[in-house]
This record gives sequence, structure tokens and C-alpha cells, in this order.
Amino acid sequence: MTWLERHDPVPAGRRFRDRLSCPDIFRLPGAHNGQAALQARAAGFEGLYLSGAAMSASMGLPDLGLITIEDVCFFIRQVAGASGLPVLVDADTGYGEALNVMVMTRRFEEAGAGAIHLEDQILPKKCGHLSDKRLATPADMAAKVAAAVKARRDMVVIARTDALANEGLDAAIARARLYLQAGADAIFPEALTDIDLMRRFAEALPGVALLANMTEFGRTPQLTGAALQDMGYRMVIWPVSSLRVANHAQEQLYAALRDHDTTAPLLGQMQTRTQLYEVLDYFGFEALDQSISQSALPNSG
Repeated sequence: MTWLERHDPVPAGRRFRDRLSCPDIFRLPGAHNGQAALQARAAGFEGLYLSGAAMSASMGLPDLGLITIEDVCFFIRQVAGASGLPVLVDADTGYGEALNVMVMTRRFEEAGAGAIHLEDQILPKKCGHLSDKRLATPADMAAKVAAAVKARRDMVVIARTDALANEGLDAAIARARLYLQAGADAIFPEALTDIDLMRRFAEALPGVALLANMTEFGRTPQLTGAALQDMGYRMVIWPVSSLRVANHAQEQLYAALRDHDTTAPLLGQMQTRTQLYEVLDYFGFEALDQSISQSALPNSG
């Protein structure tokens, strides 16, 4: 079934919330564009994550809060529209203060987002696994969370705290409790640096839906979804993995093309035309309009 035929009557936010209520941890791999979203869906995943770092890098920009609400909506429409899956979207610091957060929440939900997370940094923000992050006051962040909750219809609102590095574990937990009081549905403790800290954070907030970030090359140890579930976490993201793999492959392609003046050495590593058309459901789209005659693929595949 193509996305042109799909009409899910249940809003994305409700579908995200329903899946989050299941006992199994909600695994949300990053998908940086519509093609990645289709491939993740084909692999059997039930939801996706849209990373600010991945969106920024896709546009050739660093993750410093440079992209706009409309930039992100472009990606949401791709990923949610192509896959039909509920998508958790990185909303950075909310693109301003409380009123801006409300605008962002409405725009993202209209574009198809099932959930967002807001972080308690101030601009210029940084990747959560870098040093010298600057924090909003707990009260200012709580006001943003309350604004998002007021503006949303069905969307799940997750509050992220980056407070561990600057203020310590107890302060990060206190912030999380304040954000829950402001209406957050879940908490994302970013850049916890060892397993003991991850366990202690979960023990301090029993029954709270927690999100773990398994980004590569960061400060948090790499754990399986099953291990995180045993620790008390309800969601896990792999935010930039699809982009990292795609970028590495592209780097090899351009080097081979420069060195050999042909792509022939890399043909065995390429997605074939047939495989691409299967992922895209090319002929399913053609079949929607009987006036379009079905295309024949070249013999080379």
C-alpha cells in the first residue's frame, strides 16, 4: 500500500502513546529522510526518531540550533508521510520562548509528528554529548513544557534534561520532577555517563516513562534495548546511525569515482534499481493510475 492510499484515522500522537504503554521497550531508530524511514519500517520497527543533528547534517550544517521550524516540518512530512509510523521529533530548545514553543508544537503535529522532546539548554545549544552546555533555569524550562502541553492535541511531550554535567545527578532528577509536574509525559535524561547513573536515575523516578539515547561516539555506554528495559527505560533511540552509515558509504563512493573515474568498483555495494523500486513501491504508485503504463526495468537490474 502506498502512502497515497493510507488513511489512518488514529492520530500519530495517540498511536505513539498506545505503543509506549506496551510493556516492551519502544525502539526508535533514527531515520534522516523518507527512504531511510521506508527501510526502517521494512525491517519491522514500529516507530522512528528524527534527530536535530541528523537533519542539520543532512543540510550541511552543524547541530547548533541553526535549522528552523519549517526546515524540520519538511523532514517530518517526509519521514512520517513515507512510513506511516509515529515519529518522535527533536524539537531542540523549542525555537524561542513559551509562545514560540506553542507555535512549534502545532506546526510539528500538523506535519505528522507523534511526539516531541524539548531540552533545557539555551541558545546557542550544543549536542548533548559535548562539553560546556548552558542551561535554562528549571522554571523557564517548565514553562516551555507547559506551553507545549497546552498547544498539543494528541502529541506526546518528552522533557529532556542536560543538567547532569553542570549540576549533577540530584539536580537533574529534581529538574525531571519539575518537568513532570508541568505536564511532561516522559523524561529524557541526556548524556548519563555510566550504567550506575542510568540505573540510579530510573530508580529515582519509578513508573515514569524514560528515554535512553544510544548514540555512537558519545558519553553514554552502549547497551541493548533489552538491557535498558531491564533498567526501567521505556524508549530507546539511535539518533544519527542511519546518517553515519549513509555518509560513510557516500564518502567511499566519491573517493572511488575520483580515483577510478567510474563507479564500477562499488556496484556490488549499491542498492540496485530493482531493490530501490521495491522499497519505494514504484509499481504500486503506477497501478493507482491505470492510464500510466507499467515501466520495464533494464536487463541490468
